[in-house]
Amino acid sequence: MKAFAAVFVGLCALAGAQTVAQDPGRSGPPLETVHLFYGQMPNAVAVNKAGRIFCSYPSGLDHNNTAFQVAELTGNTTETPYPNAAINSPPGGAINYTTYPPTGVNYNNYFINVMSVAVDPLERLWILDNGRPLTPNGTLVEASYGGPKLVAVNTTSNQVVLTIPLPTNAAYPDSYLNDVRIDLRPNITASAKGVAYITDSSSEGRNGLVIVDIGAQKAWRHLDGFTAVRAQQQFFRQVWGEPVYYIESPGQPYLYDPTGADGLGFTNDGDVLYWSVTGSRYLYSIETSYLRNQGKASEVRAQAAVVNHGQKGSSDGLMQDTNNYIYAGSFEQNAINVFNPANGSVSTYVRDPRIGWTDSMWISNEKYLYFIENQLWRTPTYYPGTDRRVKPYTLYRVPTADGGSRVSPM
Repeated sequence: MKAFAAVFVGLCALAGAQTVAQDPGRSGPPLETVHLFYGQMPNAVAVNKAGRIFCSYPSGLDHNNTAFQVAELTGNTTETPYPNAAINSPPGGAINYTTYPPTGVNYNNYFINVMSVAVDPLERLWILDNGRPLTPNGTLVEASYGGPKLVAVNTTSNQVVLTIPLPTNAAYPDSYLNDVRIDLRPNITASAKGVAYITDSSSEGRNGLVIVDIGAQKAWRHLDGFTAVRAQQQFFRQVWGEPVYYIESPGQPYLYDPTGADGLGFTNDGDVLYWSVTGSRYLYSIETSYLRNQGKASEVRAQAAVVNHGQKGSSDGLMQDTNNYIYAGSFEQNAINVFNPANGSVSTYVRDPRIGWTDSMWISNEKYLYFIENQLWRTPTYYPGTDRRVKPYTLYRVPTADGGSRVSPM
């Protein structure tokens, strides 16, 4: 026993005297803290040319998000409902309890559950509302026509300039419209007003891409239920060493994450659209002309045109820059990765222990990548079904890779 103790002490002394390899935990540019959220949980961010920062706070991710769905960040820790308090306050609340089961209200002039914000080249803030809030007990209600919509706000006048209600054949009652990207090139539609592309990440499995002709105010779907927009079976990941399983509704058994198509990003001036699936590590793309086509063979052709770019890490939102780089979170590595279409490679751009579930990203005119860390995997929707988040949530920024700028199609 004494001999063993002597050997053990010797080994400890040797280990203490040697330098052994270890994970440094940090690489790339240092994180700059932009905003601390002590109230509602944010998920998406957008920055206009003037440097004004806007965020969304979905009631479909946190039932406590009832004060407002969209806000402008007005200080290091303060937020103001945007474009005004009234549009963020649906009369009687966001849920219609006169239906059974309860449903989202059908107001097209109030925000119900805003999942994404994006600023276009005309400095309009596009607001994606999927109309599906959570009840106080954590049940996600279905949407009613009028709730799912795209709203454009002029960020100079701070006035709503356009509202496009999404039809039920494009936004199903159980859809979960998640992210939006805007392409205003005049030559891609007869109306010359551009197109919006939207992901449907619904955990009920009716995943797909929604395309909106902004001028005609028409919407349709492509890749409905296709493999590339759905979660992988038995997809498992960990964030900060914590297992991530999904809980569909209160009291139900936990599942592998069923969340489908989520993040979006453009390359080649809008000719190619990339997307990620939350319940997957794969990155996909398609030429956008296939999505705008509504001919009889358009769905067959669209499915055949999907490109699988391989794994890029477990992520949520995407962002793109003028280098054609696609930025994606890497939950399991406390990192943000970059996919380079020029050579098909994925590389780590920034690592930091404070990075976990990177929800949404945006690139500003000053060539900064903004991103939100909101601890989404610690909400009651995920195992073990309790709220384990620690406030404040945080908005960070880092310089873009190789001086990449914001691209025009947003």
